Amino acid sequence: MLHTARSLRGMVTAPHHLASQAGLAILRDGGSALEAVVATAAALAVVYPHMTSIGGDAFWLITWPDGRTETIDACGAAAAAANLPLYRKAGHTTIPWRGPLAANTVAGTLSGWAKALELAEKANGSVLPLQQILAEAIHHAEAGVPVTAGGAALAREKSAELTQAPGYAPVFEPEGRPLEEGDILRNPALGATLRELASSGLQDFYTGSLARRIAADLASAGSPVSAEDLATHRAQVRPALSVPIRGATLYNMAPPTQGIASLLILALFDRLKADEGESFAHIHGLIEATKQAFRYRDTHVGDPAYMTVEAQHLLDDPAALNAMAAAIDPQRAAQWPYPSQAGDTVWMGAVDASGVAVSMIQSTYFEFGSGVVLPQTGIVWQNRGASFRLEEDGWNTLKPGRKPFHTLNPAAARFDDGRVMVYGTMGGEGQPQTQAAVFSRYARYGMGLQAAVTAPRWLLGRTWGQESVTLKYEDRFDPALITQLGAAGHTIERVAPFTSMMGHAGALVRHADGVIEGATDPRSDGGVAAW
Repeated sequence: MLHTARSLRGMVTAPHHLASQAGLAILRDGGSALEAVVATAAALAVVYPHMTSIGGDAFWLITWPDGRTETIDACGAAAAAANLPLYRKAGHTTIPWRGPLAANTVAGTLSGWAKALELAEKANGSVLPLQQILAEAIHHAEAGVPVTAGGAALAREKSAELTQAPGYAPVFEPEGRPLEEGDILRNPALGATLRELASSGLQDFYTGSLARRIAADLASAGSPVSAEDLATHRAQVRPALSVPIRGATLYNMAPPTQGIASLLILALFDRLKADEGESFAHIHGLIEATKQAFRYRDTHVGDPAYMTVEAQHLLDDPAALNAMAAAIDPQRAAQWPYPSQAGDTVWMGAVDASGVAVSMIQSTYFEFGSGVVLPQTGIVWQNRGASFRLEEDGWNTLKPGRKPFHTLNPAAARFDDGRVMVYGTMGGEGQPQTQAAVFSRYARYGMGLQAAVTAPRWLLGRTWGQESVTLKYEDRFDPALITQLGAAGHTIERVAPFTSMMGHAGALVRHADGVIEGATDPRSDGGVAAW
């Protein structure tokens, strides 16, 4: 994929083509970008269940035509019963990655959808009916959807650790084996849940009859999440983090996400001399800026209620940013012994004809989350709380009501020439790095939007898989550049040319004259849907 899609009336991009089409249908019917993203997100929860679910968390970044930029934090907190004695009594020194004790936080995704629709109604005076917004997702859940190659590969790879999770096998291994590419995945219980939400409203997930069945299934499975935990959850509208660079202002999500890391990488790189795209100075500079940003993130970022620093303060301090940039050696790689963060998710974006642009990311953390599938509702529950540390105190320690650290971070930019860009990717630690690659290629070096997404990428750390501190690169870079990186001290590792390890990126740009450009990632099953 090299050619950038363009249109005037609206556009959606997502990592599965059916989800993009679901969002486009809403735009065609007069819905806003926010309504289109809810439809896209709902469809993804059905057709891409290895990456997302309504049993996960979500973060929204919304750019309004009047210049406002705001975010929705739809992150669930640890259950009241999720405490150190619970895990110590069960014999755990760390939280399990799979199973009921991994399903220890409230799922915030639906509260984010509700808040987005509330904002859309406030802006436009009305919104489309939920039955219409969720129609495509309901159809795919009930009629079924062909399993993708990527979904089949992950189901096969993770089967041994997932089949023992309550409720997993009846949905994802109905014939006693993982579903294969092209098999039809059906989840009628999830379809019925979406129908009920369409009829009763999204709040039913937290306080209605649906909430009671969710809580009963969680309790039966052995999860600490209770009806009271669901009822007390609220999504929050919050200011975005921002930082100015040459020609643009960048926006991202505040903690508990790693949004500040994404902003720091580009803010530090903006201070480095790198005149030519795809050069050693370009790639090395971004990698070294990543190291600086990740050190800050791993020291400070978590639930903002427990942080000792204010993330925006650093972004507002040019002297501090200059000092961090000055610490980067333009010729040599800094040591990088730090372990990486995991995570799997989906990013999606939409722009409507009025100029509203939405960047949204939704996740269950690991592939298929905790693996727990609630039998009455068909919901896959996340394992985001498995990232908590079982310690008395310190960074990201488990405490009831605490929000876990999130790799999720939707991005946006407002250019001085009037362009607005929304962009993002799935991929744990790869998210800030891929954002930096796509943005710098497009904005600083003039590469076409689709070409910037398609071009080879690198990864310091991991998206999923084994812990790794090597610098992985797709086998499409100029060999001379790879030789330079190795000579500079980077511990390099070659990977496949178009690997999902590098995430599933996407981007949309609305120009001042109303032209919308869009890109999707050939590493995914995605598509740009436009009219």
